[in-house]
Amino acid sequence: MFDVDGTLADTNHLDVVCWWEALRQAGHDVAMQDIHRAIRLPGEDLLAHLLGEDRDTGEDDMLSAAHSTLYGTYFDRLPAFDAAADLLRALDRRDWRVVLVTSARDAELDALRRAIDADEAITATASSEDVSEGKPAPEPVHHALGLADAAAGDSVFVGDTVWDMRAGSRADVACVGLLCGGIPRRDLEEAGARAIHRHPADLLAHIDTSPFTDRHRAPNHTA
Repeated sequence: MFDVDGTLADTNHLDVVCWWEALRQAGHDVAMQDIHRAIRLPGEDLLAHLLGEDRDTGEDDMLSAAHSTLYGTYFDRLPAFDAAADLLRALDRRDWRVVLVTSARDAELDALRRAIDADEAITATASSEDVSEGKPAPEPVHHALGLADAAAGDSVFVGDTVWDMRAGSRADVACVGLLCGGIPRRDLEEAGARAIHRHPADLLAHIDTSPFTDRHRAPNHTA
């Protein structure tokens, strides 16, 4: 299983700027560093994390819509990380079932898939619209396992945030953290990462000594 933003596509900082601008337009002064740490939470949870549970929740839909509009201006030029597609294809050749697990909604996910350009290696996708509770809850990971008809013990989840690592760990899946999303190594390890790599190219270069080798046992395994 793979998170997408910040893991396969170099989009975290674009997402941060769009949330910052959406919040600024509504009169909220929130530091970009704080937004960065909240990225990949579902929209409502992200706003609660940044503005507090006692915020005016009547603004949530407006803020999310403003963010989506701003972020949508980048859809035709979202950058994939180097070797992201090669990594997915390499796993597909090794008989892994690749499932994308993302908080992105359908339009954004379509744009990200175009940027990565490895659809032939992707078995399925699990978006935020498929579950009632997003990361760090384990529900997105459980949903992805069901799509791939795979057991948690034979699966690996690759992500770039503490929310990814917590979701995977709570679902009893081996977690691999990537540093390319900008989250410190220590934070990822404390959240449950069993291995850390710099970016997709680094993971691909060390695939034979990664958790993908450790869990390459059963015919129905998923990444």
